[in-house]
Amino acid sequence: MSRIRLIPRVRGLRVRLVVAFTLVAVAGTLTSGALTFREARTGVLQQSQDTVLEQFRERVNGSAPGLGLPAERSDLEWFTDEVAKAGRSEGWRVLTVYRDLRVTSSPDDAFTELTPELRRAALTGSDTVFQRVPTKDTSVLVVGLPVTYATPAGATPRHSGLAVFLIVSQSEEEAYVNALVAAVQRATLPALGLAVLLALLAARGVLRPVRELRRAARSMAEGRFDTRLAVHGSDELADLSRTFNETAGALDHSVAELRRMEARARHFASDVSHELRTPLAAMAAVTDVLDEDAAGLDPDTATAVRLISQETLKLARLVDDLMEISRFDAGAAELQWDDIDLAESLRRTLAARGWTETVETELPPPDALRGRADARRLDVVVANLVANALRHGERPVRLRLYAVPAGRAVIEVTDSGPGIPDDVLPHVFERFYKSDTARTRTEGSGLGLAITAENVQLHGGTIRAANRPAGGAAFTVEIPLPADPAEPIPVPHDRRSEGRS
Repeated sequence: MSRIRLIPRVRGLRVRLVVAFTLVAVAGTLTSGALTFREARTGVLQQSQDTVLEQFRERVNGSAPGLGLPAERSDLEWFTDEVAKAGRSEGWRVLTVYRDLRVTSSPDDAFTELTPELRRAALTGSDTVFQRVPTKDTSVLVVGLPVTYATPAGATPRHSGLAVFLIVSQSEEEAYVNALVAAVQRATLPALGLAVLLALLAARGVLRPVRELRRAARSMAEGRFDTRLAVHGSDELADLSRTFNETAGALDHSVAELRRMEARARHFASDVSHELRTPLAAMAAVTDVLDEDAAGLDPDTATAVRLISQETLKLARLVDDLMEISRFDAGAAELQWDDIDLAESLRRTLAARGWTETVETELPPPDALRGRADARRLDVVVANLVANALRHGERPVRLRLYAVPAGRAVIEVTDSGPGIPDDVLPHVFERFYKSDTARTRTEGSGLGLAITAENVQLHGGTIRAANRPAGGAAFTVEIPLPADPAEPIPVPHDRRSEGRS
């Protein structure tokens, strides 16, 4: 099994920018330092090498005419001393090789730095050869110079069999190089510090408009759509600020227009509902009279009278529900607090609608669960949930009430029907929502569950719908029960109902 190692991410744009700038600065500083060191080292060694080669070649060329060939050992000793005199102060070590003779400027010098390859090249070739050879403490420059006979211009030089070798220590040059390394190292730390400072300043310049944009976006998220950014300069961040201002302006205009349209719609629904109440009251009174006389009418007329009576009652309930929704939308709905026995309040709700024998209950004993609530709105909540279960579910319908910690009461209404389709669950508390788009008429107003959710949230509680594993729908209401009338109710900021599948 392969292992995955989790590497922590560097969080924060500021940190990432500083790290990126610092890495670039470090890479640039180290690269420039390495290149400078290499060029300087090459220059120092090349200059030293050229100087030694020039002096060595001049000394050999100046002493070679005084050396007769074939040469004896004494002649070679004189020649070697003459060449070595030119570099006494530099510590020249000279080796002269002629046929089988080998003479050094120091009798005990073994010339171990002279490699066989360089020796062979100097004894068989006609060009000056050299190489740097590392030693234990430093490096040395080894030069091999073959001595050739004078020839006419353009002719190939003839080797005389004489070769002169020079070994020069480069400790002084190495000291220069080491001093250069130390200087580069000393210069690197200030350069890195300056790079970090520049990185911080650059990150600050880049992040300032980003932070302002973040604050402006957060302000707009809180509902302040008049937020705008100050635009400075003409770079990409300035273009971003201008784009944000244009977007904020368009959004502010759109939100203001939506609010005006919403307010007009609320006022229209409220005005229409209010205007309909008086004629509906008259129509209801007339239909009551007609219902009483329907038995004496012919069957077709009696059927029409009963249909008009039913539709009038439905319209009256719809107008009442619209008036209630309008009060919620206008923020005019208020709670009338009272210290009530919740179980007794639920029993009165069932008894007032003739559901005592229809609905199974699981309620605590009298006075076992008391709290402060609005009895009328709690009656609306329970009545709508039970009526919804009886209308759309199947019996038995059960009503439960129990307490949970932190002073909260839970009301559950369940049925044994087919349940709620999964695609409908998230929308059951929406106004006028129809699970079947082809079904244009319902027995209710389509606002019952929406009004129920508004009343629950007005109490600071929550309501959710779900399907039971055993079958049937379950509506659960949870509301706080403050004992102190001055205790605030935690009403959610977003008053949308919660639906769960």
